[in-house]
Amino acid sequence: MRIWFNKVNESRRTLVETDNGQINIGRGADNDVVLKSPLVSRRHAVVRKIGEELELENVGLNSCLVGDAEVLGGERVTFGPSVKVRIWPFTISFETEKKTTITRQELEAHLRGVMADLELRIHKKLLERLDLYELEATQTSGQNTADSQEAILQLENNIADVCREMELFSRSNEALLEEVCGLSLRDHLVNQLIMETDREEIFDLAQLTTNEFDVPATLVPERETELHGLLKFLRDKLKLDALPDVSQKIHRVEEKFAELFGLVRPHLHAELRKYLVLRTLKKDLKDIVFGFGPLQDLLRAPTITEIMVVRSDQIYVESGGIIEKSGRRFISEKVTESIIERIVAQVGRRIDKSQPLVDARLPDGSRVNAVIPPLAVFGPCLTIRKFPIQRLTMDDLIEFGSVTQTAARFIRAAVADHRSVLISGGTGSGKTTMLNVISSFIPYKERIVVIEDTTELRLHQEHVVSMEAKPPNVEGMGAYTIRDLVKNALRMRPDRIVVGECRGGEALDMVQAMNTGHNGSMTTIHANSSEEVIQRLELLMLMGAELPVTSIHRQIASAIDLIVHIDRLPTGKRQVTQVSEVTGVHPQTTDVMITDIFNRRGGVLKPTGYLPSFIDAIVEQGLLEAEFLYEAAT
Repeated sequence: MRIWFNKVNESRRTLVETDNGQINIGRGADNDVVLKSPLVSRRHAVVRKIGEELELENVGLNSCLVGDAEVLGGERVTFGPSVKVRIWPFTISFETEKKTTITRQELEAHLRGVMADLELRIHKKLLERLDLYELEATQTSGQNTADSQEAILQLENNIADVCREMELFSRSNEALLEEVCGLSLRDHLVNQLIMETDREEIFDLAQLTTNEFDVPATLVPERETELHGLLKFLRDKLKLDALPDVSQKIHRVEEKFAELFGLVRPHLHAELRKYLVLRTLKKDLKDIVFGFGPLQDLLRAPTITEIMVVRSDQIYVESGGIIEKSGRRFISEKVTESIIERIVAQVGRRIDKSQPLVDARLPDGSRVNAVIPPLAVFGPCLTIRKFPIQRLTMDDLIEFGSVTQTAARFIRAAVADHRSVLISGGTGSGKTTMLNVISSFIPYKERIVVIEDTTELRLHQEHVVSMEAKPPNVEGMGAYTIRDLVKNALRMRPDRIVVGECRGGEALDMVQAMNTGHNGSMTTIHANSSEEVIQRLELLMLMGAELPVTSIHRQIASAIDLIVHIDRLPTGKRQVTQVSEVTGVHPQTTDVMITDIFNRRGGVLKPTGYLPSFIDAIVEQGLLEAEFLYEAAT
């Protein structure tokens, strides 16, 4: 029997082969499988082969997982060879006569781990040969010039020399290099699809990440022709041209590529394999020296909405509302920190030991948060919330099932009637997206002042003044907060004020602005429900000034008309779950009263039958048809 095991978040696996019918697993050196971790008992589990099946007996103190089932100490469970066993922090798989199936994700993670290890070795060799910082400076200061091309060419030639010295393309590596070629082809096809996307559709993101740092002199025409021929063959087989947008095309490539790779293998002769692998190594290392390293392709992928670097060898992404490991990794913590510095420097921010935490935004509007040691205990951390590729409309949200058509029509009418709206929800629930969509209902003739911590909103109207908060400089001076900007906005003759998010004392100024002739203003706030919005808002206003709670409640009740609450469901889908009216202050308790106009029941947003106090006004103005009264009542 062959037993494979690896630590969680490590792609390289260890193999143990044994003919014993009983396999002892534990921390002690006398076990068949030795898992070196204080979290593993000295003798943790015993696995026995029973016919085609395996049986695990937990003889340790801590529990373990067999598939999705938890096995406590003293318990036994029978399972098949394809089922993974998890004894934290290790994952174990067993291979009997019937070979264990390796998933596409596991194979990709293993291959990317192998490539990262190889790139680390090459990078160390390059540091001995070249001054990479000088090369970077030359390339940056001399873009599109002979000096820039010379720097890239020098790096490429040295990469090729190091690969030859390491005998990378020897016969013993052929099988592995063939699998790497498959991964390279898939990545190349995805990049090709993204590059074909209309520049206007993806804003500045293409400009940010499309520089592949290629030097035409190093591209072999014959090999490039073969490469593009294979990519065209794959595109035809995957029927990508029949799909309407780039996101769907990329999803199909990710799902179906493995099935088609068998048709491509016979065409990967030795010279083409060598060319593809060397091309991939050059690209990855050029991205490290001149670009954003393993983030380069992730930033560009339209199917990814968030990138989270936990540590140098753990990069997670959010795609379709689901968080999963990307399989990519930085080659070292120093490289991670260097690329973080490069990202924040592009937008005029800095990060170092004296200022180890920074918020910034990329040119396309994506939000960046970076933390480095000593604040980050296990190494540099980076979170990038990417700016949406397309400007979503309310029709898109209705099509996605995020909101119903009836609720959308009502919200549109309320915004047009100058009702102040507060959008609430948890982290990543889609508050900013909803604010962007709802703001499109503001009439074009009105003057709008937009205030944000980092610029994300892109309003469709022409008469929009956009302001962004400014952090302090090196001396700790010159900071302008959201609260400062809200106060200043009152002097700018706005019809409406839109604040990206209230998270501090600016909530007091925002509520006061809504109460002093700026009806129809909007903002977002973190909360778990419409009811909790009031408690959260009360706390934020107290941060701005010490006022009686009764006074705060009265200000909230007179300022805010509508609360739109969004939840992120377990499936990753974002959905409006409540649309509520703030109806006033309770005469006895002085609490702010909220009544749901729509709420989620049975998985669907439905009218409650309650008609808001301003329904007559919006019907009389023709903003909402009278039929809505009957729809809501039923």
